[in-house]
Amino acid sequence: MNENEALLDALIEGRLPDDAGRFGPFGGRYVPETLMAAVTRLDEGVRTLLRSAELQARLEAELRDWVGRPTPITPAPALGARWGAEVWLKREDLAHTGAHKINNAIGQALLAQALGARRIVAETGAGQHGVASAAACARVGLPCTVYMGEVDVARQAPNVDRMRRLGAEVVPVTSGDRTLRAAIDEAIRDWVSDPAGTYYLIGSAIGPHPYPYLVRELQAVIGREARAQMIERAALPEAVFACVGGGSNAIGLFHAFLGDRDVRLVGVEAGGRGSGLGDHSATLSAGRPGVLHGNYSMLLYDDDGLIHETHSVSAGLDYPGVGPEHALLKLVGRVDYVTASDDEALAALDECCEAEGILPALESAHALAGARRWAQAHPGARLLVGLSGRGDKDMPILAQYPVRKERSDAAA
Repeated sequence: MNENEALLDALIEGRLPDDAGRFGPFGGRYVPETLMAAVTRLDEGVRTLLRSAELQARLEAELRDWVGRPTPITPAPALGARWGAEVWLKREDLAHTGAHKINNAIGQALLAQALGARRIVAETGAGQHGVASAAACARVGLPCTVYMGEVDVARQAPNVDRMRRLGAEVVPVTSGDRTLRAAIDEAIRDWVSDPAGTYYLIGSAIGPHPYPYLVRELQAVIGREARAQMIERAALPEAVFACVGGGSNAIGLFHAFLGDRDVRLVGVEAGGRGSGLGDHSATLSAGRPGVLHGNYSMLLYDDDGLIHETHSVSAGLDYPGVGPEHALLKLVGRVDYVTASDDEALAALDECCEAEGILPALESAHALAGARRWAQAHPGARLLVGLSGRGDKDMPILAQYPVRKERSDAAA
């Protein structure tokens, strides 16, 4: 057995992350001294409170009665006919608040309450994590402050209004690139100012240990449900597709399938408008190892070591880093990471609307674009595609683009 196979076996058997929070060479804990006590307390809480029968019973009840789990898998025969494949969709868009983010938000809100936190801070890009955090905090009775880049405030306006109506304070971030990276920077600054009373509710599988593990554990319900549902309704898929920004939806969907070595796992990153640095958010496809927001993973930075601005039509994928577990899965070759461009994602979104009557989030549209390409190379295959969220939030962006028929007419 070579080193990569040993690392994959350790991950599947639950021996990673290790005691230092490492997924092989990736992960760890890179935080200022002022946050070490808070991170250590959270680590202890994850190992004790999160696994307690009491908190697990509360979480299970909230997922069932408030979130609406299990979410269904939906056959997509019209997409299948177009692609020459058998296509199934895992419908996280049908979860309460409209995206997978709610699984993690309610889990961390319950944990924060059990740890005695007085308030919650969170950050958001596409707004779905902000909405989920605001809703979860309202549910458990904790005040919530959400940091959001000024660019994202403008392009995700419906979600900003939802957060405020759910009782959260939304703080536009005008520094840096004014997107998700800058929002995370500001949320961490807020956390540093009161690490004892403030809980930082991270929305993706990133950050210092134990966050990547904690988020994976709370999102793994997606894959457990999907795997059982596929076996019940059809059979294991030959390939599973999910979009990858920070990577919470993808790691949640993939994790239950890691031991099914015959199931191909494909993460689809934002290829944006081109391959140049600054034109995409394809961290795993084009990045290099480095440290950002508390962990060692794959990043996009220039030759001077400066984290580079990114681009994607999808605000939720517009981030220069990725969760360390994804970095390990790429290293050991268990997951293939590919890209889909802005145009491919927009076309996939239109096709899903026309063929299936489902408006997916722009993030999810990247997964559909990757699945469509793979299906054409593997005729007759059975595919499972993760729909991480619904596209209502993206209407201000979509309004800038004509629908596919209008684009075709314009090009003719």
